[in-house]
Amino acid sequence: MNEIFMHISAGSGPKECQWVVAKLAHVFIKEARQEKINCEIVLDDNEVSKTYPSLLLKMSGKHVRTFVRARTGSIQWIGQSPFRKNHKRKNWFVGASVVNLKETNIDFKESDIRYQAMKASGPGGQHVNATHSAVRATHTPTGISVVAREERSQHANKRLCQIKLAIIFKDKQSASHDKIKQNQWQQNHNLERGNAVRIYEGPKFKLKS
Repeated sequence: MNEIFMHISAGSGPKECQWVVAKLAHVFIKEARQEKINCEIVLDDNEVSKTYPSLLLKMSGKHVRTFVRARTGSIQWIGQSPFRKNHKRKNWFVGASVVNLKETNIDFKESDIRYQAMKASGPGGQHVNATHSAVRATHTPTGISVVAREERSQHANKRLCQIKLAIIFKDKQSASHDKIKQNQWQQNHNLERGNAVRIYEGPKFKLKS
C-alpha cells in the first residue's frame, strides 16, 4: 500500500493562515475518506490547538498519489478573518507539499540525534499497544525533541521522528530566511504569487469550482 506524508504550512503568514492549516487538514481527511484513502494528522503528545504553523498528514491507499498530486501547491481560502472581524483581507494562502526525506536537505547529522524507546500508550487509536514501539528523538545540539507513536513498529516511528525533525528544521530555516527562495518549504510570499491548485470558500470550506 502506498504511503505518503504531506506537509501543510502557513509559512510566514498570519494567525489566519495558521487557522486555515488546521481547518484544511480536516478537509483533506474528509475528502480522503470519500475516496477510500486513509488520512490522519500526525501530532506529538498533548498538541491540541485551533491554529498551527504547519501540520503533517500521513496518507495511504490505492489512489493516494493522485489524491496528493491534486492538492500539492498553493491552497487558497476565501473568507473573513476569524480573529479580526473588521479586517479587509479575505484571501488567505497556505502551502501543501509532499515530504520526501531522501530529497530533503536536513540540517542535522544522524549522530546528533538521540533515540529513546517508549511504551506506546496514550493517544494513537488502533495503533496503540503495550510494547515499547514509540520513539522519542532528541537533537542534542539544540535540545529539540519529538515523539512518534503513530506507527506500529519502533523502526517506523524512528523514521517518523526524522521526518518531524526535518520539518521543524525547515520551518525554522524558512522563518529566518523569508527573503531566500526555497522549494517546497518556501512560504507565504511565493504562495501568493502562484496560482492556487485548490480554492475553498467560507467557514465550511466549500470547494470552489
